[in-house]
Amino acid sequence: MEGALLHPDRLLPADPATRQLARGLYQSVEALPIVSPHGHTDPKWWGENPAFTDPAALFVTPDHYVTRMLTSQGVSFEALGIGENCERDSRRIWQTFADHYYLFAGTPSRIWVDDALARLFGFSKRLGPDTANEIYDAIAELLPKPETSPRALYDRFGIEVIATTDSALDDLSYHAMARDSDWNGRVVPTYRPDSVIDPDVRDFAENLERLAEVSGCDTNTYDGYLDAHRARRAAFKAMGATATDHGHPTPQTTDLPYAEACALYERVRSGNPNAGDAELFRAQMLTEMARMSLDDGLVMQLHSGSLRGHSAKVQRDYGPDRGFDIPVPVSFTEALRPLLNAVGMDPRLTLILFTLDETTYARELAPLAGVWPCLRLGPPWWFHDSYEGMRRFREMAMETAGIYNTVGFNDDTRALCSIPARHDVARRVDSGWLAEMVVTHRIDECEAYDIARLLAHDLAMKAYRL
Repeated sequence: MEGALLHPDRLLPADPATRQLARGLYQSVEALPIVSPHGHTDPKWWGENPAFTDPAALFVTPDHYVTRMLTSQGVSFEALGIGENCERDSRRIWQTFADHYYLFAGTPSRIWVDDALARLFGFSKRLGPDTANEIYDAIAELLPKPETSPRALYDRFGIEVIATTDSALDDLSYHAMARDSDWNGRVVPTYRPDSVIDPDVRDFAENLERLAEVSGCDTNTYDGYLDAHRARRAAFKAMGATATDHGHPTPQTTDLPYAEACALYERVRSGNPNAGDAELFRAQMLTEMARMSLDDGLVMQLHSGSLRGHSAKVQRDYGPDRGFDIPVPVSFTEALRPLLNAVGMDPRLTLILFTLDETTYARELAPLAGVWPCLRLGPPWWFHDSYEGMRRFREMAMETAGIYNTVGFNDDTRALCSIPARHDVARRVDSGWLAEMVVTHRIDECEAYDIARLLAHDLAMKAYRL
């Protein structure tokens, strides 16, 4: 029972005629299978299928969207179950969340949590100080049951395929467990080599040694290092991977002569880099990764424009992914030019671009994707995975890039219960946008229905070669 939590016309246009058309478009895609080609769900969920422990561990502690809002209002990390001397009582953590739930009014998190409480757990009352215990008890009673296990939720949500994001050093054992089980869900890894590409990463030298061990290649030389990547990519592909992902601070690329690339690698490997070598090496490796994609067919994803760990204290005391990652300006036109001039016209390459710098949508990203055959635009990411963010993306980029140079939607989440809500938001926003295109006579109604399906399902399947 959705009750008062979820209005049936939520996020649809206010104009009655446009809303009526949007309703029809949304209903045509509402029940389509979910394609989740990029995200951060825990592979252990799919391998071992463990029960979730408690409501706070499901909704609060691991969700940096939640923790950042609460810490911005003075709630301590310890009160949210984070840190060495943190609160251990999950009910108290939940109560703290409920007491401050009013803070999320107008945010995507409010939509996602309300959606999960209503559609997954059947609540018609909104979370708050007076409903906290009732909602906690009901969720806690359900979590040990088989129907709320990760695999059961995958099936219930109608997920067709989901991709995790995995370190180049991961042994993929949980993926093997899921593959070898009697469950039919499709879970694929994604090759994320940042820990062995970014010299600024902590323990970079040790990571290179570990890369040599898991790949069987000698990472003391540049050629051996590249071979190690090829070996790991092959191992990921054998486990079903169709994509790589690169979380670089900037989209800078370069294409150095071989001798210079070898010398650069030796400097960063030995811990004696020159000023600027870390950025130069990341730039070189994006081009090398693109070349490898020509051979093995893995789709590239580039996420850039985030300053990670803005608070040194939070990073030190509580670890990464605590909400202190902040968008920064980046530029793509000159940064991508070396890679694009090297391999950008090759039909075997697909490079999907994501940014937190919305100012680049119309000025750079849309024109680039509108001409280079290898480029596709990823959906609004992170801070812009929202009603307004999705609308801005459509309005700023589509006229120049074209709908078919985008890749549909991906949820990019660690929070399993938010997956259907996030896809539902995207389908509603796109239905409203398409309805407005029809009533302003920019596309025909029959086209709108075809495009709605593309945006909700088909473009992601094609772009990620799933």
